[in-house]
Amino acid sequence: MNRRRNENRTPASVIFALLLAAAISAGGGVLYAYYKNRQIQTAREIDAIDRRVEQYRYDIRTTSMRMDELLNRFAIREQLEESGSTLRPISMSVVEEIDPAKLQRRSVASAATSP
Repeated sequence: MNRRRNENRTPASVIFALLLAAAISAGGGVLYAYYKNRQIQTAREIDAIDRRVEQYRYDIRTTSMRMDELLNRFAIREQLEESGSTLRPISMSVVEEIDPAKLQRRSVASAATSP
């Protein structure tokens, strides 16, 4: 069972090189799994952000549509009539156009008392 003295022994540098190669391979496998996992997580985060952006765009369109409905002059007129408001439409001859460049004051409305 003893070795012969003239038989070649495996040098320690070869064993060290094999251990180093195994460690590098194992480290490469671990790093590959880590980077692949990060890539998948990043792709999921991007998808989640895309879904949120699309939801926000949908919300903006919905809000814009609702604002258009609320600002519809005919709908406002009907709401005023239904609520029994004393506001009434005015004729176009009463409307005055004011040139803001010629105004000295910042306000355009003034309080006037009616007799």
